[in-house]
Amino acid sequence: MKLLTILFIAVGLAMDAFAVSIVTGSLYKDLQVKHALRMALFFGGFQAVMPIIGFFAGLGLKEHIAASDHWVAFALLCFVGGKMVYESFQIESAEKNRDPANLLTLLTLSFATSIDALAVGITLSLLKASLVLAVTIIGLVTFALSYAGVAIGKRFGHLFESKIEILGGLILIAIGVKTVAEHLTA
Repeated sequence: MKLLTILFIAVGLAMDAFAVSIVTGSLYKDLQVKHALRMALFFGGFQAVMPIIGFFAGLGLKEHIAASDHWVAFALLCFVGGKMVYESFQIESAEKNRDPANLLTLLTLSFATSIDALAVGITLSLLKASLVLAVTIIGLVTFALSYAGVAIGKRFGHLFESKIEILGGLILIAIGVKTVAEHLTA
């Protein structure tokens, strides 16, 4: 798997965390740098760990689905991307009532925004991607975008939140289509 493709996957996956970070920044004007760093570390860490779990689960499935792995990768990426697009239209007021500095809230948000990365980890195993490279890039991109999201949220609030999540979903769908197209034309 090419570096550029991994980078696009990382950006696509990070959009959930980025959107939550923007919401957090808009709701909690008193957040300090240490809070933004903590959120970015949790989001980036979870986004890096979940693909590892998915990758090893995918290795167990690999021999059973080798003939159709490109279709499985396509389906997973389209499902995750479609879910992100769908969820972008669901404005959750529950997030407004959470304190992002609270450890339990931060763990819950980190887990919720990284579930998609589990499915992508399965895809990475099917496409024979470098796990270390992929999770490093996914974690770093999510860290950077989460940190930036808090700062953007402080300034611009909900203006971009749903559009960002839509973009992330469309990126993952496009990568799924590209995977099938490359297989069918090879």
